[in-house]
Amino acid sequence: MLNLGVNIDHVATLREVRHGIEPEPAFAALICQASGADSIVAHLREDRRHIKERDLYILKEIVRVKLNLEMSIAQEIVRIACKVKPDQATLVPERRQELTTEGGLDAVSNFNSIKQVFYKLDKQAIMVSLFIDPDKKQIDAVRKLGIRMIELHTGRYADAKNKKEQDKYFEELETAVKYARDKGLHVFAGHGLNYYNVSRVAKIEGIEELNIGYSIVCRAVLVGLERAVREMKALMR
Repeated sequence: MLNLGVNIDHVATLREVRHGIEPEPAFAALICQASGADSIVAHLREDRRHIKERDLYILKEIVRVKLNLEMSIAQEIVRIACKVKPDQATLVPERRQELTTEGGLDAVSNFNSIKQVFYKLDKQAIMVSLFIDPDKKQIDAVRKLGIRMIELHTGRYADAKNKKEQDKYFEELETAVKYARDKGLHVFAGHGLNYYNVSRVAKIEGIEELNIGYSIVCRAVLVGLERAVREMKALMR
């Protein structure tokens, strides 16, 4: 069964538009959990543009499914992760200017820095995953690091301008999944997936979990969060 991780960052984005107290990400997490989400995902960015430390500590207390913290390899964020102790930490690249994560973390050029962070998180019994591009060199670097989980960046597939381009990037994903699985890695995927393009990716054999946030929150504005989560789960099946 393919799992769904629901990213609740953009619930916090709505809150921060007015610097207010609502909507509360923790309430959203509980609704997602009750509606069939297999994990809750939250990204504590260095600029704190949406999720705050307070949110993480509350989520840690109330979430009963897997809590997956997306995070950079900045030392301040690593220290917070070691205090909160989420079930999983997904290491991602981060730039202040970007609207959203623009690509995978380069495990080749950041090998030594990632290795240090991995050791710190692993020591706290936090499962570590790397958010990487669907590229064999990146997968090989993850394997060499001793990390056993990856999340493949699906952005190029999701942003394809036409069918030919989409087919090209879909095949890229398929090849990467098979290669990673043959290397003994657990494979997740996400970024830019929505109600129109998710079904095709969900059919790729070997993917264990899809992490989706923005599209679900957008859908929830129209139909409610419970229905939005259930509809996504249905499409994934």
